[in-house]
Amino acid sequence: MVATTSGLIANVSLASSHYDYDVTETFLHHTFRIVRQGTDGNLADAEALARSWQERGATVVAVTGIREARAAGLYDGDLAAVKKVKRAVTDARVTDGHRLRDVLQEWAIRHVQSEMPGFFDNARVAVLGGVNHDRTVRILREFTDNMTIADPLLRFDIPARLDAFPALSMTADVGMMPLQLLPDQIKSHIGIPQFVHNRLMARSAAREADVVVATYEELTGFGLEDLAGKTLVTSSIDEERLAELASRGVDMVIDATPQPFAVTVNAGVLEALMIASVPESAVLTNDDLLEMITSAGIEPRILFPNGPKRKSRFAFVIHPLSQEFFKKVQPLRTITDVTPAVVTDTIEKMLAYAPPFVYSHITGIVSPTGAEAEGWLISVGGTPKELMAHSPEFTYARLLAAAETAKKLGAQIMGLGAFTKVVGDAGVTVAMKAPLPITTGNSYSASGALWAAHDALDRLDLAERDDEGRMQGKAMVVGATGSIGSVCARLLALASDELWLVSPESAKLLELKSDIEHDHPRAKIHVAATPDAQLPDMDLIVTATSGAGKRVLDIMAVKPGCIITDVARPLDLPPEDVAKRPDVLVIESGEIELPGKDVHLGDIGLPPHVAYACLAETVALALEGRYETFTVGRNISWEKVKEIYQIGLKHGMKLAAISGVNGVFTDEDIARVRELALERRAALD
Repeated sequence: MVATTSGLIANVSLASSHYDYDVTETFLHHTFRIVRQGTDGNLADAEALARSWQERGATVVAVTGIREARAAGLYDGDLAAVKKVKRAVTDARVTDGHRLRDVLQEWAIRHVQSEMPGFFDNARVAVLGGVNHDRTVRILREFTDNMTIADPLLRFDIPARLDAFPALSMTADVGMMPLQLLPDQIKSHIGIPQFVHNRLMARSAAREADVVVATYEELTGFGLEDLAGKTLVTSSIDEERLAELASRGVDMVIDATPQPFAVTVNAGVLEALMIASVPESAVLTNDDLLEMITSAGIEPRILFPNGPKRKSRFAFVIHPLSQEFFKKVQPLRTITDVTPAVVTDTIEKMLAYAPPFVYSHITGIVSPTGAEAEGWLISVGGTPKELMAHSPEFTYARLLAAAETAKKLGAQIMGLGAFTKVVGDAGVTVAMKAPLPITTGNSYSASGALWAAHDALDRLDLAERDDEGRMQGKAMVVGATGSIGSVCARLLALASDELWLVSPESAKLLELKSDIEHDHPRAKIHVAATPDAQLPDMDLIVTATSGAGKRVLDIMAVKPGCIITDVARPLDLPPEDVAKRPDVLVIESGEIELPGKDVHLGDIGLPPHVAYACLAETVALALEGRYETFTVGRNISWEKVKEIYQIGLKHGMKLAAISGVNGVFTDEDIARVRELALERRAALD
């Protein structure tokens, strides 16, 4: 459409004159000359310019930049002095852009949260400015409590409270009248001690923050150097500034001010353009402003200075599986080294009551998609023995305390490891009460179990396979009615000719058999309350009982060359039993290699870069931006097992080297198991 009218927009800015421009642009089918003139913090010059542009026929004068000038050290007077500049304009419309700025700030946050669901959930936010970020702070409060704010008015949500209670606002105005009568220079220095304190607090918080809210001038005014990996919520970022942010390692820049022109404009200029586009008698509401900006086909900008990426944060709960764990943590290592066993037993009991603590900080996880994740291993003190000695509510309380720790760290999702995911209702209660989403990791544990078993079958090469790789032999799942066991059973029904389901829960066992036969009629399904009678015929056994020390099967009755995949945590088969059968390959499933060239996990008893599948599920969900309660309870769905497997593949997760109770199996180890199995089979024949 051909432009129908024209006008002059003058932007008088107290900020730097370095960014001045004089251009002609089209906005909402109207042609405007847009001029910016900065005064480098000189208030008198700004007043004079405002009068001058009015006399030269400006349609609208936008007065901006006083906060930017103050942050840059160009101006040290009262911020309210901008009203003097606006009052200098008497015969033209004038704006400071604050109304549109509020609209744009809210739109920017909601736009990002919509485009990247969960992005701001529980984010650690540092707000470096003042009430110019009021609307941003209000909206961010909907998604996170982890906020440190330099301005005490915003910290205590004063603007929102005053808006909610007009009478309170009037009282505050009256109370502030004596201060307003003071000269600008005196007013600006009264709050210096509090300003210094707030500045130091915000600067410290910004170093640890995931998201920093600041104008560019505020950012540089704080002298922040360590911005690597952070998201900056700001406005009016030009190419020069974007390049500087890129050099500092900023991950993402959210520019709340749309930039429809070749020059970089602020909210005051855009609001002036909107005002100039309607008759002088028109009163623009916030809805009108938003409708006009969307009609112009522009929106807040999401910029990636160093290429598209998204960093997510997770936490994962661990606990000592035995007293051996105490040797990994100081000062327990020193204490247990010099004390008798009876004292160590007492320490084990006491630690069950200890508050959760951060065991390690996980870094370096990078997906091939560019997504990144960092996390924290949070330890609760109870061993399986101690957790079983208390009620489920005892463990729930420890897990909820761990969730509070995770929230303070900025985690967006938390996983439950080892015995914490099987206590009580297997995460359901914790998920309902925790302040962030919870997953047990059981979906990926089930997937990893069969993944490892398939790899072991290939490497041991003793069982017959058909052309499609399915095992022409017998398989068994011990603990088949459990959360992981039931899914393992469904998977094995697709990969073997004959399958035995073992569990003392006869009704559940028969129901599972019926479901599998209905969904996967290929395999012949049998059920049994105990495994012993069928052990000599099994080529593959998966144990998933969570028996915590109870005898699961007689390993001496197992067929030579059998593969036993122990997916229980704690393990169903103790090391002393495994040692009795060197001709049987007993593997600990659920071990996944995490993506990234320099992954740091801390000592979890696995090789570098390798995590248990329950931990890997938490990581995979974080990389995918799926901050949701994914797997809880004792019934996990077939669909989620397949889904998390696909998510893991997408983000570069691989099956790690097969490990047993003594660590990683080498090719020589597996060859030795094969040799001994063949020898024993020959002897039995």
